[in-house]
Amino acid sequence: MQEAGHAPAVAAGPGDGRSSRWQSHREERRRELIKSARRAVHALGSDASMEDIAAAAGTSKSVFYRYFGDKAGLQQAVGEVVLSQMQRRIQEAAQSAVTPREGLLAMVTAYLQMASTSPNVYTFVTRHAAAEPATTQDPDPAAGSAALGHFFEAVADMIATPMRSHLGDGKEAVIGYWPKAAIGLVRNAGEQWLSTPDSPIKPGQEAMARQITAWLCVGIAPELPRLSAPEA
Repeated sequence: MQEAGHAPAVAAGPGDGRSSRWQSHREERRRELIKSARRAVHALGSDASMEDIAAAAGTSKSVFYRYFGDKAGLQQAVGEVVLSQMQRRIQEAAQSAVTPREGLLAMVTAYLQMASTSPNVYTFVTRHAAAEPATTQDPDPAAGSAALGHFFEAVADMIATPMRSHLGDGKEAVIGYWPKAAIGLVRNAGEQWLSTPDSPIKPGQEAMARQITAWLCVGIAPELPRLSAPEA
């Protein structure tokens, strides 16, 4: 008999264990699908459809829709994995540098190396998905760009750190604007370089990294004379 004033003990039902195992299974399955999608995009190209990706993964596109909602959801999921790996690699590169310029060069080099490992995957996770006939739901640009936004914000913070120590106190107004401008330069130059077909005039990866770093540190044409002040 239950004693007065004491609540009955709640025993864990057999369903709790099954629920935990099912959740673990879903998470593992989701990771497998992300890996499969990454391999498929690497092989098929950034324009691969959900049907193409599912076929390469040996399953149906309805499975991908069940786990990711739509193509934008899949892009976000793959992007979270890919961009977090890029962020860690860039951070590791920055930590090994001695001077601010070496730090910038190391980070730009790491960015180009990671992006060029699979330009198809990089493009897949850094652009919005187009709506596919198989779904009536329009892709959400905000969802697709969330991981990308966090990635470039983190990199902007990383490249600002060495420049703060290099410029010293009193330069916060400059530093406040420079990281975002620098990220725009690195990203746009890097993506144009990635999309440029190989040719004798295309810079190699190391040369491109050094050129971007030079643009960040000294500008496009430091040898040009300063503009003369306008006459009064």
